Amino acid sequence: MAADRTRFARRLFAGIAPQYERMGMLLSFGQDERWRRFLVSTSNAVPGAWVLDVAAGTQLVSRALAARKNAHVVALDQSEPMLRAGGEPNRIAGLDDRIHPVLGQAEHLPFDDGAFDAVSFTYLLRYVDDPAATVRELARVLRVGGSIAMLEFHVPQTPLAHAGWWVHTRGVMPVLGTVASPAWARTAAFLGPNISSFVSRHPLEEWVRWFQSAGIGHVRTRSFLFGSAVVLWGVKTR
Repeated sequence: MAADRTRFARRLFAGIAPQYERMGMLLSFGQDERWRRFLVSTSNAVPGAWVLDVAAGTQLVSRALAARKNAHVVALDQSEPMLRAGGEPNRIAGLDDRIHPVLGQAEHLPFDDGAFDAVSFTYLLRYVDDPAATVRELARVLRVGGSIAMLEFHVPQTPLAHAGWWVHTRGVMPVLGTVASPAWARTAAFLGPNISSFVSRHPLEEWVRWFQSAGIGHVRTRSFLFGSAVVLWGVKTR
């Protein structure tokens, strides 16, 4: 199962890497940047700190961490095309000396315990076989006192917002994806059902428990766009 999930995610993201940033902005009504900006704001990294950004993709969050926190960022992702797509934007931003792309998996991080001052991850847990174990692995490489934060899609809970979200994810997004490319058509059709299934199996309260069980305290959440995205963050206490 885990191997199948990994292969699926690699195929999915390899096909959408060239248009990832533009389509992410379009499909989120321009809100994706706001969500990522808030994610970065929760980091307690200080200038010169080493930060691990997991599921870094094209390194949108990595660039923000390097620029706004003046941090050294290890950008880890299992998709080589996604990492490669971030190379030119990193150079244009003048941040390629502070962002270090690493090909790897969140479930098996190639780093020592407590190696990083802060950790961030984005749209990750829907693609792993054991989310709780993955959070523990992410917490393992974080030093005590360091912050950890995640951004993930969610499902609006109020009837009106849920109805709008359903129309957008099942109707509008697949149409926009078809216009973009065959790879985006498959991705856009996949996302809505995948998010619904994940949230149904793992409600937000369980996400909080994953953090707490991994030794993360002071866990907080903030919802965006009527509950269609959530940032969850805390500090390693043990």
